[in-house]
Amino acid sequence: MARVPLQTWMRRAGYAARQGARVGWFTVQGELAQAITRRVTASAGAGKPRPSAGDRPAAPRRAKAPLPDRAELFGQIGALFRRDLANVEAGHYPLPRGEFGSPLAFLDLSRRFLADVPAVAHRRVSGRHQEVFEATRETGTGLPRYYRQNFHFQTDGWLSRDSARLYDFQVEVLFKGASAAMRRQALVPLSKLLRRVDQRQVTYADIACGTGGLLAPALAAFPRLAGIGVDLSEPYLLHAREALDSRRAARARFVAANAEALPFAAESLDVVSCVYLFHELPPKVRAIVAVELARVLKPGGTLIFADSLQSGDRPENDGLLTLFPALFHEPYFDSYLEEDLDGLFAAGGLTRVELSTAFLTRIAVYEKRGSA
Repeated sequence: MARVPLQTWMRRAGYAARQGARVGWFTVQGELAQAITRRVTASAGAGKPRPSAGDRPAAPRRAKAPLPDRAELFGQIGALFRRDLANVEAGHYPLPRGEFGSPLAFLDLSRRFLADVPAVAHRRVSGRHQEVFEATRETGTGLPRYYRQNFHFQTDGWLSRDSARLYDFQVEVLFKGASAAMRRQALVPLSKLLRRVDQRQVTYADIACGTGGLLAPALAAFPRLAGIGVDLSEPYLLHAREALDSRRAARARFVAANAEALPFAAESLDVVSCVYLFHELPPKVRAIVAVELARVLKPGGTLIFADSLQSGDRPENDGLLTLFPALFHEPYFDSYLEEDLDGLFAAGGLTRVELSTAFLTRIAVYEKRGSA
């Protein structure tokens, strides 16, 4: 067996220690949140508020397939992090740094997260997932109806700075610290593509960029790449912009727009990425967005698609997938699990050329027919 250089050993040991601490921290946060939720649920009783029109309590739900046990779940997370480190050592992206700022900022996020848990729990118990719609009923805000609801029973939906500040932390708690590592797997096909071309000449947009969870590490990994972040939420775009350092900010542009009607000319982009959007779209809208993503790509262009696993992608996790819709108010998730994604993208002229999975995420690469 080849001897591992000391520098490599130290890098691996440091990475393992950081990710182990990360998983432990977010696991504990999740257990605290569950304890708070149980207390709220137990105290709600007969006095819980009646759901308003459009709301309904989440029906108790049992998994429709076996669930991975705790050891298997953490084994999958460990495999994800080993893959993550292998990607770093292969040069696809740099070692991940803490994305939540200073230790004090991180602890403040924890405080804010736990303070918000009772409100989230009350929505789950009472079924109040239409607060955003009620608040915007008169103005409409120009946003589609399906977007104006409290996905994940989240305070303010996608429409406030507080929501944007908490979002990444909340998602890491849900996935026990593995969310950012799953998302980074979408950087691998981007890395392979950029190795063949001049980064400065690549036109790239991240659709439904949210807080910049993919765009920010992409700009950090590829220092000559410029990117455009597109999202419907102005507060999330503002958060994404402010989170960038000056070097990355100089190569970033942010646009508030609907993925159903992207603000780009036909055949104008070389690469488009889309992460964790499709499971939150109604089926009819998915079809529209799939064709729209294809429309803006140049012939020979690439779509990097990352989203939740679908049924059968990793059968050992199918039980977990069936629990998501009721527990986290994901109204379109059931239909997503059985969606023919390849068929949707084929309607716009895209062909899948790669598919892989990483814990609870599927990463697919599509190419547009024709040559650039």
